[in-house]
Amino acid sequence: MPRPFKLIETVNTAVGPLELHQRGDRDFMILDRGQVLMTTVIQSSEIELGQAACTLVRDRKRVRVLIGGLGLGFTLRAALDNLPQDAEVVVAELNEVVVKWCRGPLAELTGQSLADPRVQVIVGNVGHVIRDAQRPFDAIIWDLYRGPAGRESGRLDPLYGTASLQRTHRALSDEGVFAVWGETPDPSFSARLEQCGFSVKQTRSSGKGPKHALYLAIRQSR
Repeated sequence: MPRPFKLIETVNTAVGPLELHQRGDRDFMILDRGQVLMTTVIQSSEIELGQAACTLVRDRKRVRVLIGGLGLGFTLRAALDNLPQDAEVVVAELNEVVVKWCRGPLAELTGQSLADPRVQVIVGNVGHVIRDAQRPFDAIIWDLYRGPAGRESGRLDPLYGTASLQRTHRALSDEGVFAVWGETPDPSFSARLEQCGFSVKQTRSSGKGPKHALYLAIRQSR
């Protein structure tokens, strides 16, 4: 019988409590308002997302990547492992405590990814980082909770709606990659991506656990 998780820390956020739980040395789980947000047991789709996006752009000169959502740090680790030493990786994370956890008890899970000199962390909304970008990104990777499926606001959604996708298109270099994680496929999201000037490939993760949706959208020049 597996050992139970132990609560390490609870932090109240604007939308409710965020909790870090640990079992053993390397088994962690983050809960958002009592629901599992992410866990070390299921991580393969986040790794696949980072690998797929960065493999497509890693041969560019001084490649620049934006990751929306830090989580347990596995997407960041995958990105770093597939990028050259002169790359620049910006991580936008809404919750400062998640950054603290990834620099503290979670750090060894990803080989101290946040200590890598290629990494810059911004505590804030990834949509705002995209809106305010002064230089284009070669890849933008979103590893955000649940993804686009099941969001009632559809094309008006602040993250996955048309206006947001248009801003993302503008923030990418030519043939830049927009990679998005989702719990399940959403054909309407794929259609909006195409309407906003992306060519889209939607696949399912191949590792153990749930077969999450992975979107690789390439910015087409207009």
